[in-house]
Amino acid sequence: MTLTMNPLSGSSDVRARREAALERLNRDAKAGERTNPRRAKPSRRAVQIAQPRALEQLGPTPGVYYVIVVIVAVFVMLGLVMVLSATSARNVGGAASPYSIFNRQLMWAGLGLVGMLVAMKVPYQRWRALVVPGAVLAAGAMMLPFVPGLGATINDANSWVRLGTVGFQPSEVLKLAAIAFLADMFARHQNELHVPRRGLIPLAVVAFACAGVSFLQGDLGSAIVLASIVLAVGLVAGVPLAHVGSIALIGASGALLAILSDPRRFNRLAAFRDIEGNKEHLAWQSWQGLLSIANGGMTGSGIGGSNSKLGYLPLAHSDFIFAVIADELGFVGSVAVVGGFALLVWFGIQTALAAPDQFGLILAGGISAWFGVQAIVNMGGVVGLMPVTGLTLPFFSAGGTSLFVSMVAAGLLLNVARRVVTAAPRAATSTGDAKTHRARPVRSQ
Repeated sequence: MTLTMNPLSGSSDVRARREAALERLNRDAKAGERTNPRRAKPSRRAVQIAQPRALEQLGPTPGVYYVIVVIVAVFVMLGLVMVLSATSARNVGGAASPYSIFNRQLMWAGLGLVGMLVAMKVPYQRWRALVVPGAVLAAGAMMLPFVPGLGATINDANSWVRLGTVGFQPSEVLKLAAIAFLADMFARHQNELHVPRRGLIPLAVVAFACAGVSFLQGDLGSAIVLASIVLAVGLVAGVPLAHVGSIALIGASGALLAILSDPRRFNRLAAFRDIEGNKEHLAWQSWQGLLSIANGGMTGSGIGGSNSKLGYLPLAHSDFIFAVIADELGFVGSVAVVGGFALLVWFGIQTALAAPDQFGLILAGGISAWFGVQAIVNMGGVVGLMPVTGLTLPFFSAGGTSLFVSMVAAGLLLNVARRVVTAAPRAATSTGDAKTHRARPVRSQ
């Protein structure tokens, strides 16, 4: 038995190593045929080393790539400006520097830029080897808030980890880890997702595990969003709608029971139904957010002109930063931000539909759904259309973990939009034929 190799695959060093591997395989195969015919076939790993792998080529940059780059860049820069505007005036004359929160956010933006570039440059197929370890690490990080001395309670939720002066929220990392894990799993079994053990059961386990841990931390908002993101990934992957709907129905029933069984959560839901009637206590934050939006008018009060951030609006720099945007940039700025998220999700979906393989499709679709769901929940709570959940607005709200993970996810989305996979040409019969043979684009599975 003799193995052949494509003469055009790889550089001279790679070709030399493959030729040596082929020579050893052929020698071992011939020896095996003489001693034991059953051992003549080389191992799968040896064949993978010897045979040329698919080559990746970057084709012309699509327009959707530049649109996503512009949207993310504008969002991050505008978010930094709004964080500075929402925090600096409040700290003037105090012990803390007016630029303390902004400097921390700027630092995380710099780290996020590095992470975004790495996620964008390394071919996303190579990240698949890290999907399972990343999911394990993310799940382990979700246990850290339960460790005495590490967990920190903020806004009645024990969902933060404090390591000295540095804090992070593991649920933000879990969102990206869950999307990548399910994308890898569903891509490997894309033709069997109608079978419960390939589609329904893995989707239910991941959804209830993510939501359950967040709920135990007291963060019902993150639990609902995590479950929604996971279910959206299932829909993108092709899990039957009936299966996704059954999981959603069970989850919604559990969330309703959790709200009704806790007076604090029930009061917040009741306050949402009558914000004006509860504006003095339970709906104070929502009412002040609505006043900020109303004060903005059509063109806004200008950057730094909002008065609600001077102590009237709680968490103006994080959960309710959209109210400050509406106050200082007006209706025009608010529509621009909402439209920017709509465009990001739309072009993210277009990226998913044009992805070169199933893993890229599910990854891009899941990230797009994540940005869309979290933006809707955050802005819906600010404008009074939904209960306040305490979630950040991606790219805008102050919060290093949220900004960093969002930028890394955007890098992966750009990676899918930019990368085209082509297969190496088959071995030609002669050198002249090989030079004229051109690679054909394929859809890798």
